[in-house]
Formats: sequence, structure tokens, C-alpha cells
Amino acid sequence: MVPKAIRDKRRWKAGVRLTVEERSDGVLLKPVAKRKVRTVKDLVGILKYRGPARTVEETNAAIDKELKRRRPRSR
Repeated sequence: MVPKAIRDKRRWKAGVRLTVEERSDGVLLKPVAKRKVRTVKDLVGILKYRGPARTVEETNAAIDKELKRRRPRSR
């Protein structure tokens, strides 16, 4: 547990996650960077598709085909 006086000085809230790095002259504590929570809206447009628009039925058929390829029926 990090003393409150040090947390206040560093502006760390209680419960902050820290990485611990051992050094020859002591130990270094660093706060773990927070990962931004992403939504589907944040991801729209990341993958670029260059080609004709596909229907939902075509997309579903392509997904089914790939699933069958990855998991063939056992004999």
C-alpha cells in the first residue's frame, strides 16, 4: 500500500495500479496507463474494403463457409 501523502503528491487515487521495477538503487513505482474503452463506433472505418457492396445474405454465407473451413466435421 502506498502512503496517502505520496499518492496525494503524485495525484494517484487510492487503488491505482502500479508497475514495480527493481533497480540497483531501490524500487521504481509507475502507474499503469489506463486503456481506453473502445466502442464499435470507435472502430468503424478501420478496416477498408475495396469492392462491391455485399448483402447481409452474402456476408452470412461467407462467414458460414469460413466457419466450415476452420472446423470441418469429424468423421
